[in-house]
Order: sequence, then C-alpha cells, then structure tokens
Amino acid sequence: MASKTLFFLVILSFSALSTFAENEAEADPGLVMNYYKDSCPQAEDIIREQVKLLYKRHKNTAFSWLRNIFHDCFVESCDASLLLDSTRRVLSEKETDRSFGMRNFRYLEDIKEALERECPGVVSCADILVLSARDGIVSLGGPFIPLKTGRRDGRRSRAEILEQHLPDHNESLTVVLERFGSIGINTPGLVALLGAHSVGRTHCVKLVHRLYPEVDPAFPESHVQHMLKKCPDPIPDPKAVQYVRNDRGTPMKLDNNYYRNILDNKGLLLVDHQLATDKRTKPFVKKMAKSQDYFFKEFARAITILSENNPLTGTKGEIRKQCNVANKLH
Repeated sequence: MASKTLFFLVILSFSALSTFAENEAEADPGLVMNYYKDSCPQAEDIIREQVKLLYKRHKNTAFSWLRNIFHDCFVESCDASLLLDSTRRVLSEKETDRSFGMRNFRYLEDIKEALERECPGVVSCADILVLSARDGIVSLGGPFIPLKTGRRDGRRSRAEILEQHLPDHNESLTVVLERFGSIGINTPGLVALLGAHSVGRTHCVKLVHRLYPEVDPAFPESHVQHMLKKCPDPIPDPKAVQYVRNDRGTPMKLDNNYYRNILDNKGLLLVDHQLATDKRTKPFVKKMAKSQDYFFKEFARAITILSENNPLTGTKGEIRKQCNVANKLH
C-alpha cells in the first residue's frame, strides 16, 4: 500500500513539474518572429513608417539607427540600456566618451509615442531600437533583414562595463576579433558589420592621430589633401562640426564600396586599415569588395546575431513608458 502511495506521489510530482515547465514556456516564448501579431498588430508597420518619415526629414537618422544597435546590443544585453538618461547616481551609456557623436535619440521617443497611442505599454524600447535599425538599413539601400521580437527593457545603464565589451577603433584587430567572437560573430561577420562604415562620417577627433604630427604613410596622397582640408586642426574642438565622410563615392549608401576603399588604403579609422591588411580578414574584405551579395548575406547574418545577444524576455525587465527613463522613476 505504501509503495503504491509513493508511486502515485512521484507521478503527481512529475506531472506538476511538467505543467510548470509548460506554463513557463508559454509565459516566455523568447524571441519570435512577429511577436506583436496579437497584442499590437500594427507595431512593425508603425515603426517602419516612422523610420521612413524621419529619414525623409533628417537623412542622418539612418546612421543613428545603425549605430544604436551596435552600441546597445554589444554591451551585455540587447535591452535598450543605451537609451536611458543619467540619474544623480548613475552615468548613462550614451553620455560616455565611447558614445561620442551619437545623436537622434529623441526620434526614438517619437516612434515610442506613436506606438503608445496605438498600443499603450506593449512594445518595448529594445524592440523599437532593433526594428528601427532594420528599417534604417533598408533606407540606406541595404538588405531587409527579418528580425525576431519579444525583447523587454533593462532598468539600468551599463556605463561602468562599457569598455569591457565594446571594441574600439584604435584597438588591435586581435582584440576586436575576440570581442566580436565573444557574442558569436565570426571573422566574416566582423568584416561585414564594419561595412557599416560605408555610410556616415568620422569626426576629426577620431581621425587626427593619423594626420598629426605626421600623416600616416598608409594614406594615398590624393586622399590626404582632402582630409587635411576637413581636419585642419591637430586638436579639434569636439563640439565643432568637423568630419570626413567615410565613403566619398557613395556616402549615403550602404554598399560594398567600403571594401574597395580600404583595399586602396582609404579607410579612415585604424580598424579599417587593419581589416584590409591583416591576413585573417583580408580574404573576406577582397571577397566582399567583389560581391555585394556576399557582403549583404554576411551583414544580415551578423546583424541577426547581434540583435539576439542576451535579450530580456518573458517576465524579465519591463516595458518602459518612455525610452529614456526606467518606469520606477516615473
């Protein structure tokens, strides 16, 4: 009799655990395609239309969308921690030196407000950040990349650990490869993601160390004169609008012209130069210079991996009311 009772209790226990696991899975499906199909069916359309509208009014927003996903998702979790303002106790990621030149955060608030009018409290800022990057890439002539949604927002900024995660343009390529590899992006993925330097511009503050006191001999003479004209001061004012276009040929288009440029020693940043000369990366640079399809394929794969880096899902985190402030501060 006792053995039958024990057997019944064991079966009941397994049944309860199974039910709990099923409920947990239902509560947290993780990242999925079209996560908002029931809770906010128009969410992705609203984001897409807002991105198009903002790009029409302010062309440089597309560069911002692309940089946002890199700076947010690379630092521990893709959870919109980048968007939080500083508080009396905590410095925000976006106000650190490593976020120099980042702007247009207010336009993400415009997108958030449009979504709040349609579906209050449903769509996370983390998903807005990721989907605006996806649609910004299309605005720049890049590929449409199907990305999963279902992220939730973090409650704190991570400025104190930013340097541990985010690769710098002046670091050795070995360090850069290690940083990308730590989140699952391999060598061709790294080469493809740096193809984002095909668009936008580099502020003179980030460039003058290759121009002064002596010009880096790797630069071709024809390119040097243009850069010296754009960056005439060895100690430029960081608040001044002094910059060089990353790609003078197609500055507003995400394309493989970047790879042809860096093979011609026209890469502005040290990491661009290393990419075209290091034996670990040069074969992929040459391949992407020849084939835009190959570049787009690897770029899409790398963006997908980046967008899925350690997201908060299910009951973790929150859905912020405003993207720049955690809910507890409302």
